[in-house]
Amino acid sequence: MHYRNGREAKNGDIIIQLDWAGGKVVGFGELADAVAGNDYCNGKLKEVPFERAACLCDCLHVDDLAAILAEKGLDKRPAGM
Repeated sequence: MHYRNGREAKNGDIIIQLDWAGGKVVGFGELADAVAGNDYCNGKLKEVPFERAACLCDCLHVDDLAAILAEKGLDKRPAGM
């Protein structure tokens, strides 16, 4: 089980889900019920107050998103804000 960027997926991870076509964030929550061997429509994204089916190839781990934001300089607020 792997996310879009190749990172191994584990139940209990906090993840974001991206739109399959445009990269827009469409979900955020905890990965649940994923089973090894499949990256498509495998698992659930436990959001409050409901769950959503999650294709792991359309998801990123929140730590990886934080690293991307840091690479782009978007991890810090602009001065004066």
